[in-house]
Formats: sequence, structure tokens, C-alpha cells
Amino acid sequence: MSDNAAPRQYRHLKLNVLRYDPRNPAAKPHMQEYRIEEADSMTLFIALTEIREHQDSTLQFDFVCRAGICGSCAMMVNGRPQLACRTLTRDLPDEITLAPLPFFELIADLSVRTGKWMRGMSERLQTWLHTQEHEADLCRIEERMDPDLAEQIYELDRCIECGCCIAACGTAQMRKDFVGAVGFGKIARFRLDPRDTRTDDDYYELIGDDTGVFGCMSLLACHDVCPKSLPLQTQIAFLRRKMAAQGL
Repeated sequence: MSDNAAPRQYRHLKLNVLRYDPRNPAAKPHMQEYRIEEADSMTLFIALTEIREHQDSTLQFDFVCRAGICGSCAMMVNGRPQLACRTLTRDLPDEITLAPLPFFELIADLSVRTGKWMRGMSERLQTWLHTQEHEADLCRIEERMDPDLAEQIYELDRCIECGCCIAACGTAQMRKDFVGAVGFGKIARFRLDPRDTRTDDDYYELIGDDTGVFGCMSLLACHDVCPKSLPLQTQIAFLRRKMAAQGL
């Protein structure tokens, strides 16, 4: 940029935020408008923090890591599930509409209780390592694993349980007992692990019905919105073929 170049002009953004506190009997869902001046490299998380610190301290939203790792700040951004900490305002129009993720229990405003659902899903699908040992020997040297296989397992372990895939899922909006892409990813991860002693018969009992892999309508919005770009499309198709063969 030359010395004579004009300084960058930042926009004035209008954020329309869905406000509602279900714990307040007198509260009703409504949209509230906030205006803020855009800054360089501003994310939605920064914008919301500015609003909460300088305009409205009652605005509720979640955050922990601010680096796209914890998944806490997932919300609907102009109708699409996204992480606020990884969404730059420069990639959005002047007017932005924010709402909490659907499907999950609402805490207030943009804050939802994803952890409650994720724990229930994990307990239902038994997403832990099943071995023949009754007690783990923590002093034993870990078993060797092929590096390529370890990389495949690690790829599926990158899920941050943000809930974006569930919020975008058409089946999940129609039936609350649907496992969803996050659950399929967990099953795929343990199915790959050679230390897990479960068979496809065992996995069929967990996901071999309409609440599991056969309930998926293959719209694959989960794959499109995953902030970690996990191979959800491939894993769902693979599990469906394996479970279909198992059910014959």
C-alpha cells in the first residue's frame, strides 16, 4: 500500500439478536437491535463482547477458548450454524441476524446447553473404549498402532461437539432421539480402533434403526457446516453400508 492510499473505511454493523430467557415467566422471544463499528479482523465473538461490555451487560452467549477448539460459541448466523470466534464480520453483510442453535435446550439468548445432550448421546452409544480387561493397567506400555490408522482415528477425534451438525440436521429437527452426525463420528472412531473389542453386531444394536444411521435423509448439511471439516459424508455412507449388510 502506498503512503498516499486512502485509509480503510470500516462499516457500521447492525446485529439483530434473538433475546429470550425461559427462566423469566414474563419474558417473550423478541429481536433486539445493536449497532457497532467494525474493527480490523473483528470476529462475531469480538463484536458480541463489545456489545456486552459497552452496551448491554445482560446479553448472554457462551465462549471458552476463542480459538475454534471448545465449540461453546456456536450459534445461528444469518440462518447458518457457525462458531462466533471463527466468523469474521468482513465476510458477512452489514446486517447480521443471530439466534441460538435449534434442537438444544435454551439457557438464554444465544446460549444453549449442548453438553447435556452430548453426554446423553455418549452414554447411549457407549462412546468409550471397550476391552476385555476389567481394569486398565496404567503402568503397561501402550500397544503399537499403525501410523496411518492412528491418523484416521485422530481425524475423527477432532470433533469439538459444538452442535453445528445437529442444528443443521433435518432429521434431528423432526425427531429428538436421532443420533446425528456427531454420534456417527463417535461410532466410526471406535470401530476403527483395534483395541475396542466390539463387533458390527454390537454397533448395529446402537445405530441400526431409524434413530440411527437409517434415519439419515442424506441431506448432508452436517458435512457442509462442520467447522473442523470432518469427513462426515464419507463416514455416514460407510456406516450405512456396513449396518445394512449386518442387518441382512
